[in-house]
Amino acid sequence: MTIRTEFPCRIVEQEDMGITLPDGCRLSARVWMPDDAGTRPVPAVLEYIPYRKRDGTLPRDEMMHPYVAGHGYACVRVDMRGNGDSDGLMSDEYTQAEMDDAVAVIDWLSRQPWCSGAVGMMGKSWGGFNCLQAAFNQPPALKAVISVCATTDRFADDIHYKGGCLLGENFGWGAVMLSFSSRPPDPALRPDWREMWMARLESEPWLAPRWADFQERGAYWKHGSVGEDYARMQTPVLIWGGWADNYMNTVAHLVENVPAPCKGIVGPWVHQYPHTAVPGPQVGFLQLAVRWWDRWLKGIANGAEDDPAYSAWMMHSAPPDASATARPGHWVAEADWPSPRVAPRVLTLGPGRGTGSSHGSLGPDGGAEFALTIATPQHLGLQAGEFFPMGLNAEMPGDQREDDALSVCFDGEVLDGGLDLLGAAELRLRLASDRPLGFVVARLCDVAPDGSSVRIAHGMLNLCHRDNREHPSPMVPGQAEEVAFSLDQMAYRLAPGHRLRLALSNSYWPFVWPSPEAGRLTVTGGSLTLPVHAGSANEWTPPPAEHAEPWKHRVIRAGRTRRFVERDLITGTYALVVEDDLGDSENLTHGLCSGETMSERWEIRPDDPLSAKAVHVWEQRLSRGAWSIRTRAEAEMTATATHLIHRAVLRAWEGQTLVFERAWDDSVPRRFV
Repeated sequence: MTIRTEFPCRIVEQEDMGITLPDGCRLSARVWMPDDAGTRPVPAVLEYIPYRKRDGTLPRDEMMHPYVAGHGYACVRVDMRGNGDSDGLMSDEYTQAEMDDAVAVIDWLSRQPWCSGAVGMMGKSWGGFNCLQAAFNQPPALKAVISVCATTDRFADDIHYKGGCLLGENFGWGAVMLSFSSRPPDPALRPDWREMWMARLESEPWLAPRWADFQERGAYWKHGSVGEDYARMQTPVLIWGGWADNYMNTVAHLVENVPAPCKGIVGPWVHQYPHTAVPGPQVGFLQLAVRWWDRWLKGIANGAEDDPAYSAWMMHSAPPDASATARPGHWVAEADWPSPRVAPRVLTLGPGRGTGSSHGSLGPDGGAEFALTIATPQHLGLQAGEFFPMGLNAEMPGDQREDDALSVCFDGEVLDGGLDLLGAAELRLRLASDRPLGFVVARLCDVAPDGSSVRIAHGMLNLCHRDNREHPSPMVPGQAEEVAFSLDQMAYRLAPGHRLRLALSNSYWPFVWPSPEAGRLTVTGGSLTLPVHAGSANEWTPPPAEHAEPWKHRVIRAGRTRRFVERDLITGTYALVVEDDLGDSENLTHGLCSGETMSERWEIRPDDPLSAKAVHVWEQRLSRGAWSIRTRAEAEMTATATHLIHRAVLRAWEGQTLVFERAWDDSVPRRFV
């Protein structure tokens, strides 16, 4: 990693530029631009998120935005309405008001005397979503976007539902936002900080139960899903994803469907920007971003539109490691997507050929008749990893052997040669359920000669969504049906001597919230269609990772992270426990001290889906001199056979004085989950 301190342009910074929206709401922006932009206007690059430019994303902002600004751009980091140092209140994610504000900000930027009139938009996660949404809304000044770790479908491919299954992260992210949105503006920028803080706390939404109540893919989820009408995507898009993240499908979807110039890159990374993300190799994301902006915001003929449509890090077989610092592999570059170098190969599910952990076979020949029952214990899934891992704290999928041993597995033959996979596998099953509600999870694994198991990709289907995601319907108990669903996109090379394994389960805790009853699925047939690649050597050499100088800070108290599984030998309860103390630091530029601590506990008994319980606690701390505030959000989710129960308490202190307290107790009917 190279730290750059010299750039073609000398830059100046403004820490609190006000952007007044049509309704009078003032948004706060931190801006870096060339010092002569007033006489030689430059394009603007906008990042627009709720994560607080003053403390939240400041460490990454200072490595990125000065770098791009130093190459001749005005980089504008805006706190969304109701967050950080901006006015207003926020009611939900991706609202129409949020999208309208983005369009207004883009228009405002294009009319500033230091702006050339061309605007680009970049961002990761929430910021990646609203880049795509802004392109969908087609503001005239928006000329290109760069989106990282985003989605085209808010129902099918976000933290709420997957295959119609209610994700544990729906509750988890609700707890995160309850905490993140509870903090005030910085008094150094906003003398009215306390009035703004109290207004935010009073209007703070508890979003987890709201999201859990939308159990069909209706208007709520279609809003903000750019896949509803790809024809509207007329703005050039550079889309990034990571195989260790759960937004990897977006890259293939956009490259295949967007009519504007669209290029996709997927690396081995977690939910971070690719110049800093693990596992390695990191790449020169910022150089490639400047190349994209030069082409579409400045009109420089650098050939960016002729780059490969889809570049992917094809991971090679390696031992399982939930904290991998790097993944072996090579870059595959596809001129077109879908690729003519990928062909389908159908493997049939069949009965087992012997004893051991395998309950069935996976092969090219038509399988003999069989009937296998999937009735997996509720604690299966403890090796699944996080929905979006952020780093090295055992957040990625670990060795799948423990979960495989509890699953119904279909094993392929040992490979004489290697096998390259690029794309999404398709699974078809003939099955019957003994309960009206239930789901099936499929994991495609790489099993080494020593028995270790690496998850290549996974997919899942809420059986109520087998025919229609907008109009789900319960299963008819005992009635066999044909169901089909896709596993996640992948780029993977299996080594000779390894074998493929398809592991099926009807539990996956805590990745998926369990069904109301511990049902049984009877599988009597099926097939797995693999996207087999013709083979490749390294086809792309990206620039090495580099960034601007890191933020200047002092560590007041170091952090500490723990992640472990507990088993209560008396009750039989299993619990996944995460303790993440980020410590406290002082910003040496403006003196704000900040800190954060969180804990998660996900517990369940193997024989009782209604024993599932999640408890999350988040604490935020801000101080400067004699001023200090602290907020604490405590959230809990449980369920009955008929309802999902969400409880939360939010408290806030000014100094040692409790100044705010509010509790929520929400019960959401279970219709299809």
